[in-house]
Amino acid sequence: MKESILFVFLILNFEACKKKAEFIHPQIEDITESVYASGKVSNIKEYLVFATATGTISQINVKEGDRVKKGDILFKITNTTANLNTENAQLSADFAMERANQDKINELRTAINSAKTKLELDASLLQRQQNLWNQNIGTQLELDQRQLAYKNSVSAVETAQLRLSQLQKQISFQARQSQKNLQIAQKISADYVVKAEISGTVYNLTKEINEMVNPQSPIASIGDDTDFKLELQVDEFDITKIKIGQKMLINMDSYKGQVFDGLVDKIYPIMNDRSKTFKIDGHFVQKPPNLYPNLTCEANIIINQKQKALTIPRNYLLDGDYILGENNKKIKVVAGLKDYQKVEIISGITAEDAIYKPN
Repeated sequence: MKESILFVFLILNFEACKKKAEFIHPQIEDITESVYASGKVSNIKEYLVFATATGTISQINVKEGDRVKKGDILFKITNTTANLNTENAQLSADFAMERANQDKINELRTAINSAKTKLELDASLLQRQQNLWNQNIGTQLELDQRQLAYKNSVSAVETAQLRLSQLQKQISFQARQSQKNLQIAQKISADYVVKAEISGTVYNLTKEINEMVNPQSPIASIGDDTDFKLELQVDEFDITKIKIGQKMLINMDSYKGQVFDGLVDKIYPIMNDRSKTFKIDGHFVQKPPNLYPNLTCEANIIINQKQKALTIPRNYLLDGDYILGENNKKIKVVAGLKDYQKVEIISGITAEDAIYKPN
């Protein structure tokens, strides 16, 4: 019986000593307070490619992963109606040109020359009749007839010249109008050629040859693979701590074990009601050697840093502002910076004090 009591006593004494031994002293070390954010890598310049007109894809000049330059032709689209309109406009333009109407012009010029010849003849006959009249030869009727014939010839020349002028103006107007119509048709035809608006990499093609396209549906996506940004989500609890220009420590699944520096660039002022987060943008100070859109990442945004701070493990802190001293005595402290493992103690204990881990 005595042996059993002694055994129990030794166990209790051992456990008491073990519990009593579970204490630590605060440490003097550097501490960094940060806010957690998660998100992805995105292109700064990325856009969806749309056709500017409805038609059928007749040619695709790129494939996914290709690099393109601004202005490169990506797709050609066929539209029979547009092609016929362009051909018709070209025919009209050719027909309206002056050389196509040269026969009409030459015909009027010939008529002018004939009218001028007749005018010269009538002028000569009038002068002859006038001379005879001055010699009292001939009749007044004959003189009046010669004068009338002369006036008619003058009118005929003027009319022929006016008709030529009007024809030339009409041809010029029709030619300009036809050229404008041709330019419009050619511009519409140009809409059936889709070009790259930026230099970059083709990330996605959504259509194949002989498929219909329209201006409402994207047919490809292109991004500048030399310039990326970080799109991150921050909890509403932490958003007031975030400032533009703060440093970020970035981890990526694609680069296990490596940490990259970044900076906060932009804070979006509206919260996502579903996730209760705010969106922020940032950039790499020195980006990884290879990046792709939509790579996942995590970041610790540094809010504050302090050197030679008095710290204890966070799990030794009770109710936010107490620690356990000897004999389970609760001691009030003032906490400062916190990271994921430790917390700064501003006042209440010293580095020599023993603190115990709460049960």
